[in-house]
Amino acid sequence: MISETRACIGRSTELRSSRLARLQQALVLGALVFTLAWLGFWWSRSPVIAVVGVVLSLGGYALVLGLEGVAAAWVNRQDPSPPAGWRGLAGAWWQEVRVAPVVFAWRQPFRWASLPDDTEPTEADTPAVVFVHGFVCNRGFWLPWMRQLRARGIPYVSVNLEPVFGDIDDYIPLIEDAVRRAHELTGRPPLLVCHSMGGLAARAWKAASPGAAVHAVVTIGSPHRGTWLGHFSRVANGRQMRLDGGWLRALEEREARHAPTGAYTNFVCWYSNADNIVFPASTATLPGADNRLVPGAAHVAMAFQPRVMDESLAMLASAGRSPSERTAS
Repeated sequence: MISETRACIGRSTELRSSRLARLQQALVLGALVFTLAWLGFWWSRSPVIAVVGVVLSLGGYALVLGLEGVAAAWVNRQDPSPPAGWRGLAGAWWQEVRVAPVVFAWRQPFRWASLPDDTEPTEADTPAVVFVHGFVCNRGFWLPWMRQLRARGIPYVSVNLEPVFGDIDDYIPLIEDAVRRAHELTGRPPLLVCHSMGGLAARAWKAASPGAAVHAVVTIGSPHRGTWLGHFSRVANGRQMRLDGGWLRALEEREARHAPTGAYTNFVCWYSNADNIVFPASTATLPGADNRLVPGAAHVAMAFQPRVMDESLAMLASAGRSPSERTAS
């Protein structure tokens, strides 16, 4: 943490607020208080009940993740993607069990403001990166990526998509501002790296700004054609992610008006046959895009797979060697 603080010198000192961080802080602290109270009340009466309550309080999310994995396996039966198999699904479940607490109980609520965005123009010979997180997330999601970029001297900017449960179209000005800031850092069209719903927000921005230039758009587990779980959502952006929903169809129509062919030629879409949130698996792909399967990867864990990170960041190195990206769109 000390090294991260020192590395912030020369970076932005003005950090945007995050209502989601405050909400998740309250949830984490509330869960800890409840667990301690439960343990204190029951330990002298029934150690078994005390332990069971603690396990359910702190580890109940693992059961939810398991149910999501079973639902994904059932829905994916008729998907053209190769099946993950129960071994692959079990591995994906374990990935998510380990990474979810780190993301949702530490990085996002308590470390979201660390590693601030770059604000000063740089002599970097690669494009800057714009990070766009997904549903119920904030910029803290991207801390492992930010550390890698900082080590390589590559500038980046990020967004906090709020209102958290708002309309995806409301995020367009936030992405517009982030792309502008990233472009000013290097003078080059930036690379957009998006997770989950962030890929839809990036598409909505591109459809609203057809003349804007980007080097490429990388999406990781984005429900480009919706997700089966969207059927159960009662919030605005959740409903917009329903399978073949009205908002998604309208987005495709807007994209087709601006680019009747090749609308997704500069997209790289990472998807998994064990994604526990976005399924059927092929809904995370786009026609004409560079669709890359990550077998046996869970939804959140997929964003931190070495292959996903390494191959995505390799696109920056290739851009630095080629002037053609200055006119990419």
